[in-house]
Amino acid sequence: MRKVASWVAIGLGALMFVGGIVTYYVVHDKLSDQNITTSEDACLPNKHVTGPFSAFCEAGAIDKHTREATGGKTYAELEREDPLRVTAMNGAFLQASLFTSVVAFGVAAMASAMGLLFILIGLGMREVSQIAPGSATAT
Repeated sequence: MRKVASWVAIGLGALMFVGGIVTYYVVHDKLSDQNITTSEDACLPNKHVTGPFSAFCEAGAIDKHTREATGGKTYAELEREDPLRVTAMNGAFLQASLFTSVVAFGVAAMASAMGLLFILIGLGMREVSQIAPGSATAT
């Protein structure tokens, strides 16, 4: 049973590891295709947005610029007829989109790390089975 469990852990780990790396690359590629450059006042100024840090910094800069344009008010705080509500809505949408990519990068990295962990656990289980083959029938 340990041998089967170890192969399942290794297989699942490999799938998670590869899936995480592919997801990270796809998000990077699609974000890069947007040709976004961080603002001069972003925490990483004048950088092409291709990864989680530049996306996070640009989302912060968009929030700052949107609040400056709306007098510090958010979309929900502006009156329905206020023409600045469209600016607030667009700013919130852009921030949410960039934060979604930040989360996607994080989930992809976590999936890869968990996949590596599963692979190591599976390899460890195989090693234990080889050291103590009789102990597998003791349960």
